[in-house]
Amino acid sequence: MAKQLDFLARGQIIPTALHQEMERSYLEYAMSVIVGRALPDVRDGLKPVHRRILYAMHELGLTPDRPFRKCARVVGDVLGKYHPHGDQSVYEALVRMVQDFSSRYPLLSGHGNFGSIDNDPPAAMRYTETRLAEIGDRSLLAGISDTIVDFTGNFDNSQQEPVVLPAQLPILVLNGCSGIAVGMATNIPPHNLGEVVDGLIALIDRPDLDDEKLLEIIPGPDFPTGGEILDTAGIRDAYRTGRGLIPTRGIARIETLRIEAKRRKERTAIIVTELPYQVNKAAWIEKTAELVNQGKIEGIADIRDESDRDGIRVVIELKRESDPRAILNTLYQQTALQTNFGAILLALVDNIPRQLSLRELLQEFLRFREETLTRQYTDELGQASDRLHLVEGLLLALENIDRVIDILRHAPDGTIAKYRFQEELGCSETQADSILAMPLRRLTGLEREKLQNEAEELRQKIQNLQTLLENRPEFLKALKKELRGLKKKFGDARRTKIRGRESVGDKREESGKKEAVDGKKADIEPRKGKVSPSPESPAAGKDSGEKKRETTTRKSEVSASGGSPAAVKDSEEKKPEGEVKKRERKAKPVVEETEAPVLSLFTPQEPPENAILVLTDDDRISWTTPDDRSLVNENILYREPIRQRENFIVILDTGKAYPIPVREVPPKLSQPIYLSSLLTKTAQKESDRVLNQFFLSEGQKNQDLLFLSQQGRIKRLPLAELEGLGNRGLSLIKLKEDDRLAFAVFTREGQDLALATSSGRVLRYPVRDEMIPLTGRVTQGNPIIRLRYGEQIVGCAPIERSGNLLLLSRAGYGKRMAIDSLRLSQLGDLGSPALQFSQKTDSLVTMVAARPNSSISLRTDRDRTLILAVEMVRLQGKDGTGDRVVPLKNDERIATARVLYNE
Repeated sequence: MAKQLDFLARGQIIPTALHQEMERSYLEYAMSVIVGRALPDVRDGLKPVHRRILYAMHELGLTPDRPFRKCARVVGDVLGKYHPHGDQSVYEALVRMVQDFSSRYPLLSGHGNFGSIDNDPPAAMRYTETRLAEIGDRSLLAGISDTIVDFTGNFDNSQQEPVVLPAQLPILVLNGCSGIAVGMATNIPPHNLGEVVDGLIALIDRPDLDDEKLLEIIPGPDFPTGGEILDTAGIRDAYRTGRGLIPTRGIARIETLRIEAKRRKERTAIIVTELPYQVNKAAWIEKTAELVNQGKIEGIADIRDESDRDGIRVVIELKRESDPRAILNTLYQQTALQTNFGAILLALVDNIPRQLSLRELLQEFLRFREETLTRQYTDELGQASDRLHLVEGLLLALENIDRVIDILRHAPDGTIAKYRFQEELGCSETQADSILAMPLRRLTGLEREKLQNEAEELRQKIQNLQTLLENRPEFLKALKKELRGLKKKFGDARRTKIRGRESVGDKREESGKKEAVDGKKADIEPRKGKVSPSPESPAAGKDSGEKKRETTTRKSEVSASGGSPAAVKDSEEKKPEGEVKKRERKAKPVVEETEAPVLSLFTPQEPPENAILVLTDDDRISWTTPDDRSLVNENILYREPIRQRENFIVILDTGKAYPIPVREVPPKLSQPIYLSSLLTKTAQKESDRVLNQFFLSEGQKNQDLLFLSQQGRIKRLPLAELEGLGNRGLSLIKLKEDDRLAFAVFTREGQDLALATSSGRVLRYPVRDEMIPLTGRVTQGNPIIRLRYGEQIVGCAPIERSGNLLLLSRAGYGKRMAIDSLRLSQLGDLGSPALQFSQKTDSLVTMVAARPNSSISLRTDRDRTLILAVEMVRLQGKDGTGDRVVPLKNDERIATARVLYNE
């Protein structure tokens, strides 16, 4: 007591009124909860825990093209580096970002049990795996750095974390958000990406756009679970004032079920296929059953949950003589089948909670995006200017190379040489340092040309960046282009209907957006950018037994034996009989001596501007120039101008695509290499053959990639899915362990797809979304053909409906036939016999599109190469064995067939 009185006497205790201290402390606590936990930031639409999870996964390298990682590892990193709270709170936030029924556009992808719409708990974090979803990585973390957004220290100043992510899309509006703070709450509904992007572009073009026009572009929320919105009054209130009550209802229909019973075979039922957002299906069924047992709802005989991976299906069987519409109305009134969504558009603006209208939400995002883009362009401009300064110094040294060498020869040390460079050449200190560090290879003419090209590109880039920074219309044009690209990449069709407004969203998204089913869920994906094959793109892949051999002598002859003309080129090989396939890859082809210098794989060089990439039928790859006449006697599979494109894409039978740098392809006169040798070691080990190869081109916009596996599963993929292709490759189709990819071809809507089996039957399918839907990369595809025992798929040819097919058997019999002579097939059909065999041991070896002036390279089991001109094969009907079109020796059979490049 004496000590306490002594403290008072010395003035070390400051008297404070209790009510003032409580008020101040409570306000500090409330703001801490509001800013640090409960409310999202209007700029990137994230709460701190979500932002920290995404950034920690970015730091771990868990991009969409990398393998999944255990959630426990992610949670541990988040707790240890950025978020010192409970692990369950972090894991629950992570789980919600994976659930497709919680988020309209999930920011994370997951493997394992992440819960269900029945409120089943997710598996423990040690069992589940996750990584960034493509939309989360692209729209929130692309190019993140401290020059674009501000960073701050974490809780112990041992790490730096972003204050906000550089969002390219208004995630707050797209995914919505819910949170309860102290004295306030937020509940923002999710919206459709395409509609929101259209609204942003409209606000960029017309900042004074009135609310009615904005409501026409964004008619209302778009919930991930579908359902319907009953009226627009609550939407208008929410969008104009920031608060509104939006009545939502599940989707139900009345059906008549056929039941095998003694007295009665039919029963009326109500089928519920969609529920309102955030309604627990199991709890709703339990509540409905409880009301029936209590007698509050009459006329229901049974309730069954028949939901599966394809979607929700709850069957409510009704009693005889009951009124189904009256019962459905009762369900709407007394259960959660109809509920109200209370929208509260509350978010943090400059760390202050504000209730915003929809227009203000979008305008705040645009203001933030303009700020981040300005910082990004400024940083890129600075880097480009610095690099140009160094490149100009190197070019200055090359122009005065004799003087540079003289200075270096007579300088006692590097410091003196650096000083003399600055004095005599007039260069800066950084340029002098770069000249001293310049390797000798920079003295070559090719390196000089590369430096000049780089300097020109940098000047152009600097000019473009300065235009963007100084010219606001160009800046906004670039912003709109970016938004349209994201809409094309991630946009999809509206899921929630709005009464009286169905046509608004449907018409806007109808063009190019179809439904695709993927294992556990039904995703609705947009019709994304596609690629059309150039005439030289091969339509059929290489057979699995095809070998890589080198040709030492070539002979060409024309034969018309047996009344069946054919153009034939023989290729005799100098190889021991019975040589194993594995040894063939290691064999080096014999090359004639020339005066040109021989380059190896270890001396890559950039092809010139007019270079042409060439792939032969024995898989040798090289580049040449248009005036090169050495290709006259070559059998060319693929020929395409390079046009300064950096990567050449190949698709393997593993279902993965890999880029091949063009600069690693040797010139024609150098030591030839095989296409497979340019792949990574992992790709070489996993794959046996290349199915297709192509350059991505702007002119290829209305085409899709079509895949067919050996077990008869088919899928169609927009070529835009190849974005993000890296050196590790990109999986384009999910294959079973015992399945491989058989064909990878280009197609488009309006064509027919012909499939052929080794038994000689052919199936014809129309290429349209109802038959072969567009799907994402992670899908397996749908079964399209039933294979008999020992039967294989030997042909997959997209063809115009007025075109012809060429069928060829292993014994050398073949014919052409019109695609119109085959009937259209349904999924799982057996097809039509199109080629009969005169020998029991014979079988179909290939079926390709018979294009005018085209030829086919045939390889026999005796290592002979034969060239068959398609037009020399007679046009016949689907009945018969065809003609003997290829002269073969006794017991010789055709092993593989590949379509050659056609001018």
